[in-house]
Amino acid sequence: MTNMLKTYIKLLLLLLFFKSQSQGISERKLKDSIQTLRALVQDEEIEISDRIVSAEKVSKFAKQLDLDSLLLINNRNLSYLYYTKGYSDKYTQINFDNLNLAKKLSDTSGLATAYFNLGGIYEFIKFKNDSAYYYYRKALKQYDYLNDIPNKVNSLIAIADIQDTDKDYIGSEENAVLAINFLNILPKNEGNLDALWSLNNLLGVTSQNLNRFEKALSYHDIAQDIANKMDDGDYNETITINNKASVYRKLKNYTKALELYRSLINKRDVYEPYDKTFYPLIIDNLAYTKVLSGSKDFESISKMLYEAYDISKSLNDDITKLAVTIDLSKYYKSRELKDSTLKYAEKAYKLSKQISSNDILLESMIILSEFKPEAEAKRYLYEHIRLTDSLLKVERNVGNKFARIELETDQIEAENEQISKENFYLLLLSGILLLSGILVYTIISQRSKNKELKLVQEQQNANEEIYNLMLGQQDKVEEARAQEKIRVSKDLHDGILGRLFGVRLSLDSLNFSDGKEAMMNRSNYIDQLKTIEDDIRKISHEMNADFVSGSGFIDIVSELVENQTKAYGFTYDFNYTDDFSWEFIPNKTKINIYRILQESMQNIYKHAEAKHVKIDILREKDQIIIYIVDDGKGFDTTKSKKGIGLKNMNSRVKDVKGEILFFSELEKGTKVQVKIPYIT
Repeated sequence: MTNMLKTYIKLLLLLLFFKSQSQGISERKLKDSIQTLRALVQDEEIEISDRIVSAEKVSKFAKQLDLDSLLLINNRNLSYLYYTKGYSDKYTQINFDNLNLAKKLSDTSGLATAYFNLGGIYEFIKFKNDSAYYYYRKALKQYDYLNDIPNKVNSLIAIADIQDTDKDYIGSEENAVLAINFLNILPKNEGNLDALWSLNNLLGVTSQNLNRFEKALSYHDIAQDIANKMDDGDYNETITINNKASVYRKLKNYTKALELYRSLINKRDVYEPYDKTFYPLIIDNLAYTKVLSGSKDFESISKMLYEAYDISKSLNDDITKLAVTIDLSKYYKSRELKDSTLKYAEKAYKLSKQISSNDILLESMIILSEFKPEAEAKRYLYEHIRLTDSLLKVERNVGNKFARIELETDQIEAENEQISKENFYLLLLSGILLLSGILVYTIISQRSKNKELKLVQEQQNANEEIYNLMLGQQDKVEEARAQEKIRVSKDLHDGILGRLFGVRLSLDSLNFSDGKEAMMNRSNYIDQLKTIEDDIRKISHEMNADFVSGSGFIDIVSELVENQTKAYGFTYDFNYTDDFSWEFIPNKTKINIYRILQESMQNIYKHAEAKHVKIDILREKDQIIIYIVDDGKGFDTTKSKKGIGLKNMNSRVKDVKGEILFFSELEKGTKVQVKIPYIT
């Protein structure tokens, strides 16, 4: 019975061993697949749809292996790809998944990102400002804990914008000012300047809504000054000019307002690439400002209003179309043309209800009440009163609403914290009981297991001994093989080559003693012996040499240049110096040089329309110097530094503590100079 039990235990151990080996191999394969797929996810040259497929597979494998941290990192990349591709449902779901995963891992950064993304989802996709405000506030708290000032600013901007939309102007103003205070301690780079402009522009709009017109102009002046300091702030400036004109119109300074609106007509090429609805809005504002100023240039006013109406209609832009429609009604009202006034007032009334524009709905009802028969007029007036009362209640409660959201959020967090504590104590107690049970079981069963454990230990020691013997035998075989290699090499060189050389000399001395035919035959033999001699010498050298596998870095770069230029259809010159050894240069530096060249040639193909590229890799003192010159159309180096390609090149050069310079003129090509420290 005892022997049968031992046999059973041995079989069980073998089964467990093979199962664990199989699981280990499977896990290794999955991890290798994950590494390969993650590289594909990060490759920006691959189509986004294919990157999404790779990222989804990474998430699937990470779940199988219970790699929650990897899953969260990959899901954040996947979230960005869904957003870029416009998959709103998948983008929403994965951010909720990331939120739960970040809570599980207590990952503050992951929580902050998920909360902020969900805020954007509820603001721009679901159009639920209450929920958007809730998630932005949660994100702000996480960023505050991380002391992540740039993202605190982004959260405050989002919160202030929602408050302005919901007419909580005081709350919006407070958060915008707080955000500006944070921005003032950050470097004045392009991104921070753009945020400063947005906040001052928002404060200008908020001040106008609070009837603080001089204050509004002051903020817009600051915003315009910031736009002028930006490398690419022309579009920002046009928005500011339009907003300033609106303030001047409120102040009834129609001359200044008209001047500003007219200046924007000449800047159509600046804002139209960003927003095609901006031009019809400007000409509508210009036309209606003329109406307010008492202008009698009816032909010009009418032409601009109908042009704005037609453009907004062709763009399916209901918001601008509504603004133009109500302005047309007010224009005809000023001319006392009843039928046209009613026609456009009715259109404005219907359209404002469709898109929930309460301000214009109220205006249209007032006009309709003035021109409709008495019964209908009363109906419009009653509707106007009901809507006004409703909006007043909403406005009175809006500030309290946001305060209530914050209070409820704090209460929920406090309750969650209490529940977490209670769960912790319950889990601790359960753990203690479980540990006690395991300890009792271990003590009871330990004696009966000692013999089996001793047997397993002895078997393990035997296996280790066998493995060490195999390693030793392998070393001896390798050593004998090397010695045999050297011996054969010496025999070939010292023995056979010596004898063959002697035969060749003997035959050579007999060349002139016989006839012509014999001489030719002997000469043929001598040539054959020479061939044998060369072959044996070659074999001898190959057997006694120590080769290093792998291709040199310059060979890899040469292949890259050749393949890329061939694919892109331009000729090239590639020159490099050979006065230093690439094997002493860190792999990180070589990889970044390779990527810089790759990115540069891709930029040339996409943007330069070049026919020829010249690449030089040189060494000057303690620096590696790279020149990349093309004969393309060039670009304005003061304005064209926002492309992803140029940013990637700058980032890679910075990563190896180098510097990059761009020299370019329009229609005269581009020269890129990269300097990287030569570290041995």
